[in-house]
Amino acid sequence: MSGKSTMLRTFRVIVMRDLTLAMRRRTDLLTTLFFFIIVVSLFPLGVGTEKAILRQIAPGIAWVAALLASMLALERLFAGDFQDGTLEQMLLAPQPLSVLVLAKVVAHWLLTGLPLVLIAPLVGLQYDLSAGSLGIMMLALLIGTPTLSLVGAIGAALTLGLRGGGVLLSLLVLPLYIPVLIYGAGAVSASVTSIADTQPYLMLLTGFMIFALVLAPWATAAALRISSE
Repeated sequence: MSGKSTMLRTFRVIVMRDLTLAMRRRTDLLTTLFFFIIVVSLFPLGVGTEKAILRQIAPGIAWVAALLASMLALERLFAGDFQDGTLEQMLLAPQPLSVLVLAKVVAHWLLTGLPLVLIAPLVGLQYDLSAGSLGIMMLALLIGTPTLSLVGAIGAALTLGLRGGGVLLSLLVLPLYIPVLIYGAGAVSASVTSIADTQPYLMLLTGFMIFALVLAPWATAAALRISSE
């Protein structure tokens, strides 16, 4: 078996392992989804039912809620592997650690980011968004949420095993999330107002995702080696 096929098989095994473990702890999985739904649903109750106001605030609220929801599971990204010794085996594995890290990030996104993308149109209906705006919201989240998982993995690795790591993790990753938040909400706002084109926002989000996809696994692997020492 070639090295490339072995690497792909290992990648698939890690993704399936994390998905299987998450299915056994459905409470953690549902917490992220319910948090997003609750945060997005509370704002219409607080600001009233004026449709123009709801359409104006919808992009920012949806993206802030998605950002905070994705952070809920970040602290647990490597914590379980660190506690049961799996992380040590990953560090000693013949496959590049960055590939194994990428597999865990993919699993994290499938469990936290993808459900937010799928549920976004339903919660977006509360803000009187058009079908086109809901589609742009889904597309922006589909492009932007992987970046949140990739960047968040770096913070999770740096704070691994630290007391009060959750607070430190938030302080580390929130400033890095701001560009994704700005351009993700900007894409939806452009589709709502029809004043600007959504393509530049989506292209910038795609650029952020590619940049994070190239650098984040390597940076996370380096951070894990430092944290495990």
